[in-house]
Amino acid sequence: MNSNDSEQYYFRFSLGQRYLHGLVITTFLGLAATGMTLRFSERDWAKSLAEIAGGFTAILSLHKLCAVLISAGFLYHVGDILYRAMIKKERGLFLGPYSMTPQPKDAVDLFEMLRWFLWMGPQPKFDHFAYWEKFDYWAVFWGMAIIGATGYMMWFGPFFARFVPGYLLNIALLIHGEEALLAVWFIFIIHFFNSHLRPEKFPLDPVIFTGRVSAGDYQHERPLDYSRLDESGALKTLRSDPPPRWLKNFSRLIAVIAVGIGFVLLALTWIAFWTE
Repeated sequence: MNSNDSEQYYFRFSLGQRYLHGLVITTFLGLAATGMTLRFSERDWAKSLAEIAGGFTAILSLHKLCAVLISAGFLYHVGDILYRAMIKKERGLFLGPYSMTPQPKDAVDLFEMLRWFLWMGPQPKFDHFAYWEKFDYWAVFWGMAIIGATGYMMWFGPFFARFVPGYLLNIALLIHGEEALLAVWFIFIIHFFNSHLRPEKFPLDPVIFTGRVSAGDYQHERPLDYSRLDESGALKTLRSDPPPRWLKNFSRLIAVIAVGIGFVLLALTWIAFWTE
């Protein structure tokens, strides 16, 4: 690394990936706020939120709107994967360092990370994606499929009742509510900590908002990826200007709002759940 590398930035996420993540943030917070209001509708805080929105009917309408938007993002993402795999024949999409598919190295990294937590060994060297990022990704992917499928079954109950027994709609309601509660707790605890609240990133990691990472952070956090790209000469193609001040400030604002809403909903749902 030369003397100017500490001030050099590299692109890590494309503009499309950042827009998609922004859609997921917005719609997930909307689904969480409206869904938990419906789930705990007998609570005073839920009644107050519903009154502000115009009643529980309005809350349900907002919930469905967010569901449609996040479903569109999910289908776009799946379609993009299929296009890249089947049409573009993109190599390394399902295997290799740039794949989100869990691989043996992820299990090794997890084991070495636990050893590092216990002062029994060095911190593992990560590649393009760390094991916890893949876990976050698949947790959201799984949740989208399960929560989405059961949600649409309830939304279009009369249609699905033509093909499935009525008791399956009751089961769908149960799965939808419990899986959604699990998703809310997972995102607002595990994902928030992994992405923003862990000591080396506190109070936030702006990379998903700015799309850029500094050379110093890149080398420290993903040394295997950095070294491979540097040796192949591909690192030069990812060079970028530092993120502008307005974008960094905007990132901080969005992160503070998202984390703040998340923690408020987390506290309200915990209190409501454990005092039922």
